[in-house]
Amino acid sequence: MKTTRTAALVSSLLLGAALALTGAGAAHADSAAVDYVALGDSYSSGVGAGNYDGSSGSCKRTPRAYPALWAAANAPSSFAFTACSGAKTHDVTNSQIAPLNSGTDLVSITVGGNDAGFADVMTTCVLQSESSCVNRVNQAKSYVDDTLPGRLDSVYDAIRQKAPSARVVVLGYPRFYKIGGSCVTGLTENERRAINGGADHLNAALAKRAADHGFTFADVRPAFTGHEICSGSSWLHSVKWLNIGESYHPTASGQSGGYLPTFRGAV
Repeated sequence: MKTTRTAALVSSLLLGAALALTGAGAAHADSAAVDYVALGDSYSSGVGAGNYDGSSGSCKRTPRAYPALWAAANAPSSFAFTACSGAKTHDVTNSQIAPLNSGTDLVSITVGGNDAGFADVMTTCVLQSESSCVNRVNQAKSYVDDTLPGRLDSVYDAIRQKAPSARVVVLGYPRFYKIGGSCVTGLTENERRAINGGADHLNAALAKRAADHGFTFADVRPAFTGHEICSGSSWLHSVKWLNIGESYHPTASGQSGGYLPTFRGAV
């Protein structure tokens, strides 16, 4: 009798272990069966993180960018990385969305900063007066209010049309400066506040349009808090005179410590 109960107990334990292993395997299989497409601008291609893929040319895609890092960690069944430095909304619809299809499960995108004139804002603020900087930021904010929503609608509609079942994660942009931080030269505090306010304004627009399309907005600002320029532990490049294109972009640490966990949490 004791032998029978022992055998039954062992059998139950083995069956439970087998079911647990089967469940774990199934969960892994479900994770691996993801078809993932990464769209967007330089914040998704990884400008600033270095180690660029030569075959991507001026798009400057890198394995240090958050989409490639996520793909390397999760081994999706397919991964199309079409994000490109300098991309605006029309560039995404014209040249990046070809890999999307009815089987696409996951899409990530950063876009809107270039449409709003990000590069010109920062050039104005670095090279011109405080009043010129603040005025240029305000011009960008007006563009975000008046024109950008329609352009975001166009690209978001195109994504949904080609990938009707995909989970779409729209990632935002960090604040650039720690106010009252360690910087003793460069922009004034008013300029830094204006630039941060512009980033907040853009993120609010992105979050609203994403929500209206049923997409997930992933806010990277919490992850970058304490790692802004002037923080003493920045995950963002300031002006890089010898490689100006990397200025005001996330470092490799900003991709792995800021964008990647934010995206992972949204997924």
